[in-house]
Amino acid sequence: MPTTSKPELDVHRGLHSSLLSIVSNFFLALCKCFAGFIGHSFALVADGIESLSDVFSSTVVYIGLSVALRPPDKMHPYGHGKAEPVSAAIVSLAMAGAAFAIASESVSLIRHPHPLPRVYTLWVLLVVVAIKLLLWRYVFSVAHHIESTAVRVDAWHHLSDAITSFFAFVGISLALLTQDARMDDWAALFASPVILFSAWRQLQSPLAEILDTAPPPEIEQHVRQVAELVPGVVGLEKCFVRKVGFRYYVDLHVIVDGDITVRSGHAISHRVEDRILDAVNRVAKVLVHIEPEEELLNPSHSDM
Repeated sequence: MPTTSKPELDVHRGLHSSLLSIVSNFFLALCKCFAGFIGHSFALVADGIESLSDVFSSTVVYIGLSVALRPPDKMHPYGHGKAEPVSAAIVSLAMAGAAFAIASESVSLIRHPHPLPRVYTLWVLLVVVAIKLLLWRYVFSVAHHIESTAVRVDAWHHLSDAITSFFAFVGISLALLTQDARMDDWAALFASPVILFSAWRQLQSPLAEILDTAPPPEIEQHVRQVAELVPGVVGLEKCFVRKVGFRYYVDLHVIVDGDITVRSGHAISHRVEDRILDAVNRVAKVLVHIEPEEELLNPSHSDM
């Protein structure tokens, strides 16, 4: 009977956290938009709009994780892992779009007078900030555990929502103290660059993964340490590691005694592959290239 691998079990935690994000963001968005409209607070309405964008973003993350779990096929021999950073990039761009939309509407409302926000909107925002901070900590812990770029961006979306709510709380408080309703709109405007900066920051990681940027050096170091201990391995030359979704793919050049047979070299390459797959977490595939030791004396042949 086939069993589900540990990485796949871990990814299901990411799916569950995304579903939690979708449900909580939808409920909070409705509450904030409703309270903001009847309480004359655009900062709260803007906060609700940002939560609605979170619903879209969390849905994209959920779809990306679901696609990334699909096994390799004829058209995708390396699997579908790239769907995960692609979904993270879409979420980051959605955050940037929400920031520009909030800034635009804030400027418009600053120029047009409107009634003061109601006092009870402050209590709504306090509850929202507390819930969002709890969601941020939970989702971020899941993202760290499963090493998911998309879930990490989803966690930062919760934090940006908490920041927006905090700015709204400050703006409404100032509006009530000064009796100037524009303070509420200024708060929403000041929250926009914070969200935009967060979006830009979170976009870096999925872009790096899509472009096959080398992962942290600890992964390569671990691969080298394991390979060097395999009997028959004289040394190591090139070692390339790239992340595809939740797994790593390794290309490794292993130096062996040039006088051994092809069959022996082939056996060593299999031992190296098996050891790395067993010892290094989340490695999906290892491609081993055998280099004879005497090639070190003539480096021009090593890349032929």
